Amino acid sequence: MHLRLFASAAFAALAIVTVPAAAQDDAAAPAAEAPVAAAEVAPAGPRVYAPIDYSIANDPENVLLLDLSNGKRVAIRLMPDWAPAHVDRIKTLTRQGFYDGVIFHRVIEGFMAQSGDPTGTGRGGSTLPDLKAEFNPMPHLRGTISMAHAASDDSANSQFFITFYPRFSLDRKYTNFGRVIAGMDGIDAIQRGEPPANPTVIVQASIAADGKPQAFAPPPAAPVQEEVTADMLNAPQTN
Repeated sequence: MHLRLFASAAFAALAIVTVPAAAQDDAAAPAAEAPVAAAEVAPAGPRVYAPIDYSIANDPENVLLLDLSNGKRVAIRLMPDWAPAHVDRIKTLTRQGFYDGVIFHRVIEGFMAQSGDPTGTGRGGSTLPDLKAEFNPMPHLRGTISMAHAASDDSANSQFFITFYPRFSLDRKYTNFGRVIAGMDGIDAIQRGEPPANPTVIVQASIAADGKPQAFAPPPAAPVQEEVTADMLNAPQTN
């Protein structure tokens, strides 16, 4: 399945609250007491989502670091409060080294940069099972990291995308699980294309708590020069 950004319908869930019946008095009581009115159930307040912490030093267990081939290190705040299963998946794959060497295979100017497919085709993923959607109301702003999926909402696996600009049309249709908190210039510098002619590579992905130093792409190999021999120097010149 090609993991692109698809629109999907939203569904509402209806919660039903029941109040247990009051216990009856002892049978030996001289007369039945008047029924006690059931206590009113206070309506639940709106779900409050945790805000972004922009300090890399805080909670390093939930900071994803991407060392890119353009020489930049990008720090992303992961938000388990928004999407716990998706954050757990990203951390698991990161610590397995799954994202190391993976390219940004689909990068659209003014929209987003997509990665996470080791085949570089947009059709690959990990061997782990697909995830159920964890859609939330957190908006897709500049620097949002969200999970890509195929036609099914519950088909996210390993591929993710990072938005260049706000895209509110993606809200509640893709699982938003964090945001870039440092190094957004590295995201802006990712090579464009579908796929790019010279794609940007994730040299190393790591979790800040693991303390890995920044990794850099190896320098390009020097051109191989032909060895000059005495016979070549003595060879007659031709016009």
